[in-house]
Amino acid sequence: MARYSGPVCKLCRREGEKLFLKGERCFTPKCAMERRAYAPGEHGRYSGRRTRESEYSLQLRGKQKAKRIYGVLERQFRRYFRDAQRRPGLTGLNLLQILESRLDNVVYRAGFADSRSQARQLVNHSHFMLNGRKNDIASTILKPGDVVAVREGSTQTEYFKTLRQAEEVRTPPTWVEVDLNNLSCRMIRLPERAEIDGNLNEQLIVEFYSR
Repeated sequence: MARYSGPVCKLCRREGEKLFLKGERCFTPKCAMERRAYAPGEHGRYSGRRTRESEYSLQLRGKQKAKRIYGVLERQFRRYFRDAQRRPGLTGLNLLQILESRLDNVVYRAGFADSRSQARQLVNHSHFMLNGRKNDIASTILKPGDVVAVREGSTQTEYFKTLRQAEEVRTPPTWVEVDLNNLSCRMIRLPERAEIDGNLNEQLIVEFYSR
């Protein structure tokens, strides 16, 4: 499965904001955006001196930000956009709902992982079951009513034992129902726009692919 394997802190610096790609590390002084809040590369320190970005540049940055937040490469992202166009309703919202419905994202939203990349790794290592069957494909798109649970053989690992006993657990969104005692969650419905990352501008993505 294709995925980005380079330094993720550079992605945050390129977008000029924290994308929270490293989980808890992003909330500490070790975060690259705390130490070098400028674009990577030879001219990164001076990139902020540009006068005005073009419409194309804004659209490209909007698309790239969404791809990097969800850990999706261009070919797959473009396929999601085509799927969103075929669905009834707003294409931009449909696209974000597809991205939010990915198995790795639901695992992350449920609080079973500190970041989407960690969630993807846990799924790839066959720690989760979808509707009672083992699933190791992080890009699986879930539907309302689908149940994700930690595989019985994985519940005894140190990671999931600690997760179950944790005193502070990230509050899941209202569209995901979490049962921490059984290490499972259920997707109740598709998320509404207000429940999705507000820093994303789906209209820029639609404009980029509609050129």
